[in-house]
Amino acid sequence: TLFRSRHLAQNVPDSLWKLGRLNHVAIAVPDLEKARCLYQDILGAQVSETVPLPEHGVYTVFVELGNTKLELLHPLGKDSPIAGFLQKNKAGGMHHICIEVDDIKAAMVALKERNIRILSEEPKIGAHGKPVIFLHPKDCDGVLVEFEEA
Repeated sequence: TLFRSRHLAQNVPDSLWKLGRLNHVAIAVPDLEKARCLYQDILGAQVSETVPLPEHGVYTVFVELGNTKLELLHPLGKDSPIAGFLQKNKAGGMHHICIEVDDIKAAMVALKERNIRILSEEPKIGAHGKPVIFLHPKDCDGVLVEFEEA
């Protein structure tokens, strides 16, 4: 398998953009205060204030973990994508992963050339005030992947 990994890596074309570190894992939660208390009061993590992001239809709370973060997501408004997720997953669960990229526009061009669907025509400003895009889970082994420009 080591030979196979090296062989596959050699076939990857040089790119104008690079993947960076895992920024966060997002968890949809039906009760934001209960989840906040779990991470802050019971597990002892540093937890942010609740931030509404109406353009994304969510409330967010970030949990600092040292090497990455958890993003707790709760619906904001009736058209929230998290409301639909929670209807199917009543107890909540992992919603997406977020990976940093150094050039989000170049990543978009390269992904479209490789027929990876992006869920918006242009990047939106995410919870950290940086451009973000989401990749279709059917093109990413069933995982909703967010890219955030580093």
